[in-house]
Amino acid sequence: MAQARISMYLPPDINPTKAAIAHGCRALPKLNEELQSEDLTTRQKALMALCDLMHDPEYVYQAIDIGCLESLKALLKDINDLVRIKATEVLHIMATHNVGRDGFLEHGIIPALSLLLNDANPICRENLHKAYKHLAQVPAGAQGIVNSGLIPSLVWNLQKEQMAVQELILDTLASCLQEDATEALGSRVVPFLKQQLLSGNDSIRAKAACTLMAISIPLQGKNQVWQYDVIPLLVHLLKDDVDEVQANAAGALMYATVTTEGKYAALEAEAIHPLLDLLRSPFNKVRLNATKALTMLAEAPEGRKALQSHVHNFRALQGEAIEASTRRAAEIAIKVIEWKP
Repeated sequence: MAQARISMYLPPDINPTKAAIAHGCRALPKLNEELQSEDLTTRQKALMALCDLMHDPEYVYQAIDIGCLESLKALLKDINDLVRIKATEVLHIMATHNVGRDGFLEHGIIPALSLLLNDANPICRENLHKAYKHLAQVPAGAQGIVNSGLIPSLVWNLQKEQMAVQELILDTLASCLQEDATEALGSRVVPFLKQQLLSGNDSIRAKAACTLMAISIPLQGKNQVWQYDVIPLLVHLLKDDVDEVQANAAGALMYATVTTEGKYAALEAEAIHPLLDLLRSPFNKVRLNATKALTMLAEAPEGRKALQSHVHNFRALQGEAIEASTRRAAEIAIKVIEWKP
């Protein structure tokens, strides 16, 4: 006769590292209570469960509504590494949603996360920079980071963080500096970015050049790019093997050469021929930025004279380009080159 046995193993759909999620509308309130528990294991399990739920924007909205963000802010100060890691992971997942980004701004999450900028655990730092990157993708979030006075700290951390985190910081800076570059310019960001342009990592070079585009929008930024002798390095990157690096280097030159000093620095660095070569690139972003940079150089008499024999390249681009922005840029370039006093 068969005998009943009780298995020593957990059912296959039970994860012992996560808190059991209550049914229906009680799910998030119960997890929020567990986040505030004095028991370490309970807090850890609640955070693990919350990480899964926060991929759904509806749950993010509910979590913010019942006060989970305040509980998470408190957990950022927890002495346990795993708690801080999972708390920052929950926040960076929430930051991928618009409702989460709005909640960050309303509940003061930006300064709360900044307390972990120098955390001993690298995963915590990486998670918080992921959150900042997502937040900076909207103008209000980028302005919130600027208003929190974090730009000097981000610039300083750029030179000492591991490479994966450097990429995240560069993404955040590129977005924030389009809103306001004043603090960054006062923090020696241009020399730091110049170092990043020499990186052996393709992504770091591309993102550093992209950040230089943002820093070159204000006049003070254009002047610093010229003063710190960054323009010859940008010209060198026009010959890079990576299309994104070429596009961003041409874009940075486009802004930096608005000033007379920038124009002549680029001409002395022999920027015209590498830029002309980029007009044949299969990538629209590369062609567009190169065309605009050449237009800037054509405003100088020496640049106009050098480009007059290459007008046919712009006419060809005007006829071949699918994108209206590139055709328009080529048309403007031709007008500037053929202009006569």
